[in-house]
Amino acid sequence: MNIEYRNLLPKESEEYRRIRLESLKEFPEAFSANYQESLGIEKLTLEYDIENQTFNKFVQGVFADNELIGICAFVKSSDNIGNIYQMYVQKKFQGKNIGLNLVQETVKEALRRYSNLEIFLEVSLDNIQAKHFYKKAGFQEVEPIDGVESVILMKYKSF
Repeated sequence: MNIEYRNLLPKESEEYRRIRLESLKEFPEAFSANYQESLGIEKLTLEYDIENQTFNKFVQGVFADNELIGICAFVKSSDNIGNIYQMYVQKKFQGKNIGLNLVQETVKEALRRYSNLEIFLEVSLDNIQAKHFYKKAGFQEVEPIDGVESVILMKYKSF
């Protein structure tokens, strides 16, 4: 099996949509978006961003034998702050460090594109597995988000 990590190209926006909808259907508790609502949206925001290669956003994909099996989105929200969103790898590819490598490749790409950057992500407080996963990927818990008791903020540790 040949595994490749790279940014999605404009022509791959439909593949992004397929895997994004799958993520919402398979793990509804892990994302703030809703599968049924997203299904009804003609074009998801990141579909537009992929097609237009928006400067402050990108979606890193992981491919197994040229088939998209996972995504990890990055959005630069200010001069020196960016966020990771929508991390997902298909179930049959989980537990093989593919997701870990996907997050690390996304962080590398963000640091390559944007200098002097702090990278954050949010995790549900009760999602112990995700918290451990992101710690393994180089993130540390920062603090609960004000007014949102069920989510914790995690920051990438620069070494």
